[in-house]
Amino acid sequence: MTAQFSTSDREYMAAALALAGSALYTTDPNPRVGCILVANDRVIGRGYHRRAGLPHAEIEALQACSVDPRGATAYITLEPCAHFGRTPPCCDALINAGVARAVVAGTDPNEQVAGAGIERMRAAGILVDTGLMQQECEALNPGFMSRMRRGRPWVRLKLAASLDGRTALASGESKWITSADARLDVQRLRARASVILTGSGTVLADNPRMTLRLSDDQYGAELPQRQPLLAIVDSQARTPVDSLLFEREGGVLIYTAEPDTRWGDRCEVVSDTAKSANGQLSLAGILRDLAQRGCNECHVEAGSSLAAALIGTRLVDELVVYVAPLLLGRDARELVSLAGIDNMADRPEFEFTEVTPVGRDLRLTLSPN
Repeated sequence: MTAQFSTSDREYMAAALALAGSALYTTDPNPRVGCILVANDRVIGRGYHRRAGLPHAEIEALQACSVDPRGATAYITLEPCAHFGRTPPCCDALINAGVARAVVAGTDPNEQVAGAGIERMRAAGILVDTGLMQQECEALNPGFMSRMRRGRPWVRLKLAASLDGRTALASGESKWITSADARLDVQRLRARASVILTGSGTVLADNPRMTLRLSDDQYGAELPQRQPLLAIVDSQARTPVDSLLFEREGGVLIYTAEPDTRWGDRCEVVSDTAKSANGQLSLAGILRDLAQRGCNECHVEAGSSLAAALIGTRLVDELVVYVAPLLLGRDARELVSLAGIDNMADRPEFEFTEVTPVGRDLRLTLSPN
């Protein structure tokens, strides 16, 4: 039987989700979770999971309680854990605190939890209602959900283009197509990512550092205290040893079919786990390897060939395109190097989910159909 949720239930869960969003950039590899404790229609405790190794949302909310939480209702954006990890099980903490009711947005897809936390609370006599704002909870944690359910990160492909769909002049000059506002917005996408993925072509063309440069956040989220991992798809070992990316913090992975000892200890080279059966690099294999490393969200900034390969293999979960109000002409470089499509039925198709002005530009967010 589906639980009937009140207006107050929805308001408290929305507040718990907002708390969870405070750690948009900091919880990897864990999910973003918020918790609010309510007694007699009054909030008595708030908490959210700040980063791995620190108390989970439920523990922080219990520790922040202004009165005894016995008999209270806990609003939790994701099922309390039921296993010992870096911290003890949160469901046990709620049981021991005497919470009478728990409203849980969604179950945790982690096989170590997967309903066990809910079952344990119910066995202890706690009334547990689930499913309130589950979609919003999952939207806050697309990478964690993807890693647990599909064994790969959530892939967000970022592109920037002129009105005529071009990314650079024929000479390769591309600084800057989009505005400073758009480039800052991209930093926020990098900040929420576990890993930035690019190709050796981009390294050769731009010699980027691919670092996170974010000094404040307009959404109020805590700033990350780490650089995302950087992963390079380099099938032919073309990345120069003097590339600026080797100077960055956060670690560098190079996926290649031809390991090159010239890189020395500048990076970690991955070959075997990234190959397909024919010995070529497998993008799906690369994503599986990143998931095994605890990567939730994969942010892709790459050239037209790697972008096309990801789109062509249906590995893009979210497409973000920044469109600048300018034209570059027919000789400029294309947005995506897709091979010729002979049948309309084979065309990659997307759906607009959001269109947002960012400075002078537009940010188009799309999901694949």
